Amino acid sequence: MCGIIGYTGKEAALPLILGGLERLEYRGYDSAGVALIENGSLVVEKRVGKIRELVKNLWGKPYRGRTGIGHTRWATHGEPSLENAHPHTDERGEFAVVHNGIVENYLELRRELEDRGVSFRSDTDTEVIAHLIAGAYEGDLLSAVLAVVNRLRGAFAFAVVTSKEPGRIVGVKQGSPLVVGVGEGENFLASDIPAILPYTRRVITLSDGEVVDVTPEGVNIYDFNGNPVTKEVVLVPWDIISAEKAGFKHFMLKEIYEQPKAIGDTIRGLVSAGEALPFDLREFRRILLIACGTSYHAGLVGKFWIEKFTGVPTEVLYASEFRYADTPVNEDDLVVGISQSGETIDTKFAVNFAREKGARTLAVVNVVGSSIDRESDYTLYTHAGPEIGVAATKTFTAQLAALYYLSISGHPQSETLLSELMKVPALVEEALERAEEIERVSQDYLRCRNFLYLGRYLSYPIALEGALKLKEISYIHAEGYPAGEMKHGPIALIDESMPVVVVAPQDRVYEKTLSNVEEVRTRKGRVIGVGFEGDDRLAKMCREFLEIPPAPEDLTPFLTVVPLQLLAYYIASKLGLDVDQPRNLAKTVTVE
Repeated sequence: MCGIIGYTGKEAALPLILGGLERLEYRGYDSAGVALIENGSLVVEKRVGKIRELVKNLWGKPYRGRTGIGHTRWATHGEPSLENAHPHTDERGEFAVVHNGIVENYLELRRELEDRGVSFRSDTDTEVIAHLIAGAYEGDLLSAVLAVVNRLRGAFAFAVVTSKEPGRIVGVKQGSPLVVGVGEGENFLASDIPAILPYTRRVITLSDGEVVDVTPEGVNIYDFNGNPVTKEVVLVPWDIISAEKAGFKHFMLKEIYEQPKAIGDTIRGLVSAGEALPFDLREFRRILLIACGTSYHAGLVGKFWIEKFTGVPTEVLYASEFRYADTPVNEDDLVVGISQSGETIDTKFAVNFAREKGARTLAVVNVVGSSIDRESDYTLYTHAGPEIGVAATKTFTAQLAALYYLSISGHPQSETLLSELMKVPALVEEALERAEEIERVSQDYLRCRNFLYLGRYLSYPIALEGALKLKEISYIHAEGYPAGEMKHGPIALIDESMPVVVVAPQDRVYEKTLSNVEEVRTRKGRVIGVGFEGDDRLAKMCREFLEIPPAPEDLTPFLTVVPLQLLAYYIASKLGLDVDQPRNLAKTVTVE
């Protein structure tokens, strides 16, 4: 989940690298560092903490080198410390490596190197790579890297520079993301596209098992056996403005407000693609939706839709559990991998496992050319644009749009259903108009340390998502639960100090949900209700009532999630917390 950036070209590398690191900070912020080729020598600077600590340390230092690499870390092997911060070097300080992912056999390799007399300065797996490349070097950096990569096991990406060959960076992709930015007389490496968008929109997405040799003059790509590989240069449709805050206090708030556009763009993108799915969902024995985190919650909503509109039994599974379970999968199944980045390691491996078993695979991703996109039989793209806030918002509702589109494809009333979906962006705009009221409500709950979120049917996954948002950014414990199951345990938690958020649109389970609200009130719980505008019956039962515009039952998840996102945001913001970069989290989970 760490962030990698590399530059070689005609400009001073340091400002470009630091700018790229700032745009990659959502991938990790335990420490940061850079390595520069300066007057034929390798210079390494790093600091514990966020990028700003590194920037402060570099202020006034006259580095002008035109080749360098940078890193922002999410700690896996070794605690956050100066010694464990990247870049890591060999003993002589001639080779520097920045790395994302995990080298699973690093202990074995470390013991081998220590037996040879190599001294280690850190607890990381990354330092092993630097020492191995230095030991294999015989005058050509690419050859040294190729001699090492087949010895490494795991999912990783890394970039290496050496003072022996100024102007050259070699990058490796195996399981973790790495892209190449192609410029004029300059070229880039990065973990993610937003890092290089200010400098170029021409991108090459590397595949697993590829090594890239980058110089100012050009880019050459090889497989792990050293055979040349031809790759297409793609023009990225995003621009840097979409990755800036545009006047909002936080990226997360900006992205909450971008949801109408993200949903609309996703619908238009799917419709304008002009091609029907290459299969009918009803031809499958079973559909498996595989995801993690917020994408898993989108899958839970999608399950209800798919089963309603197709009649095909559908399961939603955590990718991290599916990989190691004995779930029977065969050619009669469709496996749908849902991932914002398209690089989520557990989801990627789960989709690959399903393909090996003969299942058809479909990806729902936000990044064209990402690993899950390339390795699936078919892809539905969301068009949410870059999402910088670690807590997912607009990509969640964009995923809902893609899953709804998937569910109604081939349905006899698909045109009518699609026309209803097209009304959703305007309804979400209307829901956002209540933000000021939600901000007022949030003030009364800043001292609460536990929340319970309840919902039934389509609102149950939204309760889970609302609880997750609060946990992620406010560090307040919250639990999402099916409202009908409350009496089987969680009701014991309810007293006058417990806020209970109840998601209760006027749907098929509305009356049942109101009964659950009454059970909470009887035990003096502080009810925060989410329901349709004008629902006086629900409003009278709640301490606080957050309104959304009325909508057809199937489309309520697009709306009920909005007040929960805003409630979590305002609580965290008023507590003075770092909303965009919550502790211990990173945007794209590329390690197990």
